Amino acid sequence: MDTQHAMSPNQPPDPDGAKLDFSREMSYGDYLRLDAVLGAQHPLSPDHNEMLFIVQHQTSELWMKLMLHELRAAVAAVAADDLAPAFKMLARVSRIMEQLVHAWSVLATMTPPEYSAIRPFLGQSSGFQSWQYRCIEFMLGNKNARMLQPHAHAPARLAEVEAAWRAPSLYDESLRLLARRGLPIPPDHVERDWTQPYRASDAVEQAWLVAYRAPAQHWDEYQLGEKLTDLEDAFRLWRFRHVTTVARIIGDKGGTGGTSGVGYLRKMLDVVLFPELWKLRTDL
Repeated sequence: MDTQHAMSPNQPPDPDGAKLDFSREMSYGDYLRLDAVLGAQHPLSPDHNEMLFIVQHQTSELWMKLMLHELRAAVAAVAADDLAPAFKMLARVSRIMEQLVHAWSVLATMTPPEYSAIRPFLGQSSGFQSWQYRCIEFMLGNKNARMLQPHAHAPARLAEVEAAWRAPSLYDESLRLLARRGLPIPPDHVERDWTQPYRASDAVEQAWLVAYRAPAQHWDEYQLGEKLTDLEDAFRLWRFRHVTTVARIIGDKGGTGGTSGVGYLRKMLDVVLFPELWKLRTDL
């Protein structure tokens, strides 16, 4: 006899037909592995507010996991000239970023004295060490070899981040698609050293302008440009909200990971991922 089943209470059926006995079948918590997820919060300080800090960052990592799942599929779809699913995936990435923007509002309820109470327990850990975030940056074209170093102590993670660093970015694959479809992308943007940061090109802008000046004839390429613009717009908001939240909580103090804190984050606001798509709006 199944001991677990024998020990389950003998309940009458629910009048609405809801399943109540999960001694033999998978439940909601089983499917989501909630015991593991909800058991992953281990505050190191005695302070009440550390739970907020942990949950904020763990949920952000979950959203970033989904973002990477969608970005990888979108890059593969663009490389395969399969734009319809790519558009859906890129739209989803933009919505995920909106979720992350709103999440900063919850963390902003932490006051400077509350953060000061937990900061000593964080050691040298910092959000810029997030390997998932680094993969996202690399997949969006912000390549920086120095950002591989925080992952050198974990070979499997390093390999994953390095793969994103070495691969063509979403924008690189988009330009290659434009070239395959006859738009005048220069050859050095079709094949190049993908580990290097992208540099803006007047010739690339002219290629995008072909699509933007005749969207009816180049509808897919025009839509691709707008999906990329949506994505960068959402990414900028995510970064900006990060800066303002950190400034609200720690002011101009240095970051726990050794950066200048808000100063470092403000420099990141100046990074433009898809420069020609922004410049063409002036030149149209």
